[in-house]
Amino acid sequence: MTVSCMSHLECSKCGKTYDPDQVNQLCACGAPLLVKYDTKRLAAVKKDILFNRPPSLWRYKEFLPVKKDESIVTLGEGMTPIIPLEKIGARLGMRNLYMKDEGIIPTGTFKCRGAAVGVSRAKELGIKTLVMPTAGNAGAAWAMYSARAGMKAYIVMPEDAPPITRNECAVSGAALYFVRGIISDATKIVVRAVEKYGWFDASTLKEPYRIEGKKTMALEIAEQFNWEVPDVIIYPTGGGVGIIGIYKCLCELQEIGWIERKMPRLVSVQAAGCAPIIKAWEEGKSESERWKNPVTVALGLKIPKPLGDFLILDAIYKTNGCAVAIEDEEILGAQANLAAEEGVFACPEGASTLAAAVRLFKQGWIQADEKVVLLNTGTGLKYPETVKVEAPSLDPNEDLPV
Repeated sequence: MTVSCMSHLECSKCGKTYDPDQVNQLCACGAPLLVKYDTKRLAAVKKDILFNRPPSLWRYKEFLPVKKDESIVTLGEGMTPIIPLEKIGARLGMRNLYMKDEGIIPTGTFKCRGAAVGVSRAKELGIKTLVMPTAGNAGAAWAMYSARAGMKAYIVMPEDAPPITRNECAVSGAALYFVRGIISDATKIVVRAVEKYGWFDASTLKEPYRIEGKKTMALEIAEQFNWEVPDVIIYPTGGGVGIIGIYKCLCELQEIGWIERKMPRLVSVQAAGCAPIIKAWEEGKSESERWKNPVTVALGLKIPKPLGDFLILDAIYKTNGCAVAIEDEEILGAQANLAAEEGVFACPEGASTLAAAVRLFKQGWIQADEKVVLLNTGTGLKYPETVKVEAPSLDPNEDLPV
């Protein structure tokens, strides 16, 4: 047995509680369910238990919902490095600029965190078949972890999804389908499949456990900074599970005394061509409106209306954070700068956080001495089309020009 301190599930809107040992999706009111923990048991856990544990997200098993060790489905995910961006920081005048690089873990993106915990918990609850819509990376992660768990996965993604994520789904043995449209069109197909076949819906925030895997990024950040959290965390926001999970985890850590009362200011970054959260934040609203005709090179940000928009906005408001919309040209420029100056080939979504940091620093919202962590959510290797290569060809007898 693990030592999970999970106690129950609770609706994020109406507060209704649910038995975590039953298969649950959304609350009866239609809102996402959140995992709640016995804080007295968590408070009894000491940080020094981590010293001899393996460097994966499962080192935080008390904070996770999986009850039995044999239920854990893992590929070694978690404990990604925090890289000081010294050259870019020096050029900008930011003395404490860092990037947490999620591009080096299984499936190449942070999506494997949610898949590892979500699939593990689904396995523990006896689920055999799951279905989900995806812009690409989430589907690839859930397909791979489903294969490892011996579960069947049905994946529906837009026709313009990146080729590499398509390939990951296909090679994993998942039942892969394309839709002529965007992710919200894929969602319609998934909803009908769930109603018709009774499959488990693994869509963003329609099951309670993906968020628990994503929240481990906050645990790692806190531990890697010796439990002194940074001043600012900048996060690229599509469905928003990451920023919701980070805020949820920071609140849990505060409640049990693992971190001080200081809370990092959370920044939500979206593409200018699909920025429902930014528009809602600028207007002081608690929910977003559906974005019409979303267009961006950062496909993970192409979510016209996140189901958890009210949770994303709450995290921003409660931490005195902000929301920033970045043009595609800025995203690609930041991607090139990260690679050329720091050797980090970030995905477009991750690169958007650097562009946001630059803007907020120039505006004075970020101060020169503040500790700022950017989240790179995946490797740029999964988006080869974002880099245009032009190089001269040489004859075998030619010398390299100086």
